[in-house]
Amino acid sequence: MKRCLMLIPLLIAGLAMPPVVRAEPVAAPVRVVNAPYFGPAGTTKFVEGAIFWFGRVTPNENYADVRIGYNEAHLWVYIAVFDQWLWYDETPSAGDLAQWDAVTLFLKTDGNTGAAPNANAYRFVAQLSGDADPRYRLAFRGTGSGWQAASIAFETQPGWRGDRLNDNTDTGDRGWAMTFRIPFAALGIAGTPHGQRWGIAMRLHDRDGAGGPPLADKFWPEAMSPDRPATWAQLHFGLPSYAPPPAAVRGVATVYHKYRGVNVPDGAVGGYATCGDGMDFWTEWGQRVYYTFPNSNEEYGDFNIQNQADIADWPCFSKYYVTFPLPALPPGAVMISATLTLHLFGSAGDPSQRPDSLIQVLTVNEDWNEATLNWNNAPLALENVSRTWVQPVRGNVNFPGIPYRWDVSYAVAKAYAAGQPLRLAMYSADSEYHTGKYFVSSDTGDWNEAGRPRLDIAYGEAISVSARAFVPLVRR
Repeated sequence: MKRCLMLIPLLIAGLAMPPVVRAEPVAAPVRVVNAPYFGPAGTTKFVEGAIFWFGRVTPNENYADVRIGYNEAHLWVYIAVFDQWLWYDETPSAGDLAQWDAVTLFLKTDGNTGAAPNANAYRFVAQLSGDADPRYRLAFRGTGSGWQAASIAFETQPGWRGDRLNDNTDTGDRGWAMTFRIPFAALGIAGTPHGQRWGIAMRLHDRDGAGGPPLADKFWPEAMSPDRPATWAQLHFGLPSYAPPPAAVRGVATVYHKYRGVNVPDGAVGGYATCGDGMDFWTEWGQRVYYTFPNSNEEYGDFNIQNQADIADWPCFSKYYVTFPLPALPPGAVMISATLTLHLFGSAGDPSQRPDSLIQVLTVNEDWNEATLNWNNAPLALENVSRTWVQPVRGNVNFPGIPYRWDVSYAVAKAYAAGQPLRLAMYSADSEYHTGKYFVSSDTGDWNEAGRPRLDIAYGEAISVSARAFVPLVRR
């Protein structure tokens, strides 16, 4: 495994400094998805898509994982839906596409602003079907007061897993998926929108029988209004970064569970290491709490992060949540960098088929209780902020495990400026089977204190850009 190094820039008189991310608190945080750049036109990197989620897993509610990225010519959006009954209209019409299993994607190329959809706002509807028949998709454009059907060239590709479509059997279906490929040129965008910030929202439609009626829609963000772009989320083209102000390193503040009396709660949701074995997937899985082992007061000392492209295996999917209280830095101190460290000790599935996983860190802006945390009540992501490739374990590992690190400087700067703890979620956008990665949690025994999730914050004293200073390399 390669050693992770954190570089702090050499500060020299006259050197142009990169722009600083101004981390200022806001009254109502806006959900943000930072889309990674895939490369030349036609390129898709499924496992590198920025991931977020919404909805619930119940017999009459749906949940969705969403992956987003872009290449030189297209925006790529993939939605994977957990759904027990799959229904589409065998004689589709433009007026009822959203009355069946379908998804609506909203975009606004001049930002998530405005009380009504203007000419820069677009609405794309795609209904589940057995193929990519163009009758199952439709585009609209804003008029300044509402929406009007528009001739916009975009692609959709549906997929599903189960016994069969349009069937009342309640034991065989697991879910469906939809891919959008939207050309920038079709939206009047010249070139590739690197660095731009658009408005984005989604509406998930559900139907569980031929005769209907449609069930209640799920919205992302949850308070979005389809006709008020100011209530939508924000799509940023590119990954976030943090550029600290010129500073001389003065110390590193370390935070982990029980260290100097600090409490760092964490918890996992989803399938854990057993893929929800023994549970009814539709009535129990989404409510399962992994706080203490069944019939025991012993807390889980580990957790799993897992995802994949085969929607049929969603009972194996798992996310992780952790909250770090931030230490009080000395007066006038500058936050230079922050690193999250987790220790890997195991992997799922066949050792010969285990892939690397790009595990993502996302912020959340809600408190939660580790004694009640589950898939259905866990907070939604506020913003994806970091990612690191994690290699699978193929042999024996000694505790505390193999350390992996994520640069969370951007997230810590924003949380510190807002006077909030650092609340994080972790998930992946994996595609292959055997993707589970097992890490040590805060609740591991004191014998494995070194393996607990840890946050290290390098801070310093601000210096003038004109001053000459050498800041040494910090090794982790």
